[in-house]
Amino acid sequence: MSALDEIAQVAWARLPASPLSGGKVDYRSPRGDVGFFGPGSMAWRVHANPIALAVGGVAAVILELAEPRVRTGVWEHSIFRTDPLARMQRTGEATLITTYGPTRAAEARIAMVTRMHERVFGTTPEGQAFTALDPELMTWVHLTAGWGFVTAYDRYVERLGAAEIDRYYAEGGRLGRAFGAPEPPGSAAEVAAWFDRMRPMLRPNPIIGEFLGIVARTSPLGLAGRALQPLVVEAAIDLVPEDIRDALGLSSRAVRLGVAEFVLGGLGSAARRSPPPVVRDAYARIGLTPYQFR
Repeated sequence: MSALDEIAQVAWARLPASPLSGGKVDYRSPRGDVGFFGPGSMAWRVHANPIALAVGGVAAVILELAEPRVRTGVWEHSIFRTDPLARMQRTGEATLITTYGPTRAAEARIAMVTRMHERVFGTTPEGQAFTALDPELMTWVHLTAGWGFVTAYDRYVERLGAAEIDRYYAEGGRLGRAFGAPEPPGSAAEVAAWFDRMRPMLRPNPIIGEFLGIVARTSPLGLAGRALQPLVVEAAIDLVPEDIRDALGLSSRAVRLGVAEFVLGGLGSAARRSPPPVVRDAYARIGLTPYQFR
């Protein structure tokens, strides 16, 4: 096993650590339960890569914090500022459970998140009322997460065809509706239309920079992870569409971005060769062995 393979294994071993919902999910049972997606799905392929999740997740949050109502809800009603590591672990865990967990575990996590969202409402500093369960906001959060993961996978793991990207979005519809997005976009074209719809609402704010600073300093992987986090942030900024990046006052630095592309691309490729424990257990649950990442 190469050094990159070892780092990829460590990343997966620690990402879903310290569940905050009361006990770990048994990904190996009940036998035959394919969960929300199942083998052969694009979600099982894309979400099996920690680099895609890390880079794509940060890029998605940039877009979410650019929307004033989402920004206020996240910043004033979550533990991110006080315990960013726990918040990052909770988000990673939710992705793994809803992707690879058995159906009941996925439904339980969705119900838990929904209950939390029911308590999130208020008014932005600009005077705009909001509730976390607003269908438009739930759709924006759902689609930015999916867009981030699949775009980062395409950039840092392996190139995807247009049909594969469309299939990824289409498959995510069930999960989006379960989380409260009534008509989640089911293709790259529909995602692009939503970006056009939301662009006029996105605003720069110092909180975005504060968020990126926290992420650059915080990692569940110890010293090695903290060395990688600034590269993850650089890659995530570059992933954001250029016009939105400019409007938010963000820019990537060419030298650091080049290092990020080299290091994260290598780690992304290594992770394809090292199916994580959650993936192996999910396949075992349905009597199969993990496909070999190409």
